Parts: sequence; C-alpha cells; structure tokens
Amino acid sequence: DGLGPEKGGTLQLYSYADYMAPEAVKAFEDRYGVKVQISTFNDTDEALTKIRGGNVDYDIFFPSYDQIGRLVTGGLVRPLNHSYIPNIKNVWPFFSNPWYDQEWHYSVPYTVYTTGLGWRNDQVPADIGALKNPYESLWDPAYKNKTAVIDDWHTAMAMVLLKLGITDVNTSSADDLKKVGDALTQMVEATSPKVTITMYSDLPAGQISLSQMWSGDIINAQSYLPEGVNVDILRYWFPADGKGLVDNDLMVSLRGGKNPVLAHLFINHMLEPEVAKQNFSAIGYQPPQVSINPDSLVADGFIPENLKNAIVRPEYFDTGSSGCWCSSWRRCTWCWRSSSARSTRSSALRSRSGIPCSGTRPSSPMCFPASVPAVPTARR
Repeated sequence: DGLGPEKGGTLQLYSYADYMAPEAVKAFEDRYGVKVQISTFNDTDEALTKIRGGNVDYDIFFPSYDQIGRLVTGGLVRPLNHSYIPNIKNVWPFFSNPWYDQEWHYSVPYTVYTTGLGWRNDQVPADIGALKNPYESLWDPAYKNKTAVIDDWHTAMAMVLLKLGITDVNTSSADDLKKVGDALTQMVEATSPKVTITMYSDLPAGQISLSQMWSGDIINAQSYLPEGVNVDILRYWFPADGKGLVDNDLMVSLRGGKNPVLAHLFINHMLEPEVAKQNFSAIGYQPPQVSINPDSLVADGFIPENLKNAIVRPEYFDTGSSGCWCSSWRRCTWCWRSSSARSTRSSALRSRSGIPCSGTRPSSPMCFPASVPAVPTARR
C-alpha cells in the first residue's frame, strides 16, 4: 500500500482493437505523466498463447470472465490490491463478489453485454421481436444468404438451445446436443448463414440483413451506416424477461507486467463514472456503472429509442451456467464451411471467442466452487 506510480515507463495494455476510447487513455497519460501503449488480439485463445509464452510485458489484459480459471491456475495474473481501486464502489454490487472471482480477487468488470438478434427493418419486413419465437427467424428461407451467426461455438449453440426451448444452455445431455447439431444443419440448409464476428459493420453496410448479435455491436453499428442512411433502420431484440445470453469482459493485472502500481491506477481510472461514460460513447459497450441508469440511457442520448432493447440491466446477472461442446461445434462449422464460401471464419478484430475447449470447467482454488456453474449465459 501507498506506493507511487512507476516513473519513466510505458503502461502496456492488451485488448481487442477499438475497444477503448482514445480520450480515456489520453486523460490517464496527462494525469500521471506517463505513456500508454495498446497492443491488440483477435481472440482470447490467441492472447492467452502469447501471454503464456512469457516474452511480453503487458500490464493489463482485457479477457472475458470465462478466462479467469486459466489465468489464475497458470500463474499469469496478480491478485489485486483493493486499496488502489476505490472506484469499485461505482459498479453494480454484483461485481464486488462475482461467482467467477469471489471478492474480486483478480478482476474488475470492464463491459457488460447481451446476445440477441439484430436486423435492418428496411430489408427484413417482419417485426422480429414480435414473433412468438424470434430465434426461429434465422431458419427462415426468406432470408437465405442474408443472415449470420456469431463465430463462437458456445454462443451460437446456446442460441439454438434457447430456440428449442431448452433453458439449460450448458447442457451435457447427448440428446440435447444431437438436437443442436440437427438444428444447425437445418439452419445451414435453410439460410446458409455467414459465420462471423463482423456483424457490427456487415449489418449496417447491408451485406447481411439479420444476425445473431452482441448488444454492444448493434450500438456500435450506428457508426458504420453509410452516409445518408438513418439509424432508425437498426433493430435489436433480447428477451424482455432477461432470460437470454449475458456476458461481461474484465480488466486484470498480468504478473509479467513491469508497472503494477500504474496498472492498478489505470483500472481505477476506467471505473470513474465520467471516464466510463466517455468510453461507452466511444465503443458502444456498456459499463456496469451505478451512475448509468438503464432507464435513462435513451433520454441521455447514449442509445437511440429503436435500440433500447440493447440496454443491459443488473438483474440479467442473477444466475448462470456452463458447459463445453467443442466437438459438436466443430462438426457443425465444418458443415457450414463446406456448404458455402460465405462461411469462412473471419479473422477480423473484435472477436470475443475463446471459451475453453478442454472438456472441463476452468477452475481455480478460490474461483469456481463445484456448486457454482462457470458461465452465466442464460437466466432461468
């Protein structure tokens, strides 16, 4: 406690591309008289491989919560000194003791987001959100060659389970997984969806009309609309009762970093309400800030009325569960890629894939008690 920030060094951040407001970084540099350098990765598997190699000195890493087990058991992260991060009080109470990192020993939340459906209403005549089962629209032949699903095996397969009415999106039932495989095959035949993570630019550009989508990406899609195209054409659906896929990304201090005090101070900086709001405006991904009232985000100008369903609410994080279905996903994506050149895996930035495919739950002595499921993706 009480140590001053390191002098003369450069704080090294390791993040997705375009996942932080330059103004937020500049404010920190000016405040502490230091330099900040951002390196980027395409997905967290790539990032973890590089970090494990030991030839990098990144100070802060921005993983998804499902990576905590591997980071901790691999000795890759430092426990946080809470005395340097008083701004934890500014985030939703859930994150002061999240199930995946009890007592926020290693992590603080960065962003929260849901997974639903995004579409352009000038290209999709149906009101997708008003359908009895909106997920079924991704199987509608009327949209053949104009749909997409997220290039993440867990996220895509969980959506199929929800479409089938199976609320345990982390089931290990062989019968359930067979149903998922059959449904994915039927989707390929019906609509030949693109498998990608670039829907935030593909949808506004009109390359696709309907897509499984992260809430932060539909908000960000406004910035990619062609000149003269009104933002009103964008739509997003997520279950009104919150019983869908919810996720969050984190900030952690890496053990190989050379600036642990600066790392703590930067984490605290990003939790300041005004900085968090500035970041939200720049990247489209919502921070879990107490100061941000979900009910006033439209009135405050953060989100347009037509995208209000992209707002993330604290109660969405009440429950969750986990699983590992790699073999089924690989089989189905092989079918996708064999059936259409449009199915080629994108190498674009801003992927959020990387859920472990070891066949076991990521675990650490303090983070994942056996009774607690490991991925809070679907509320019941």
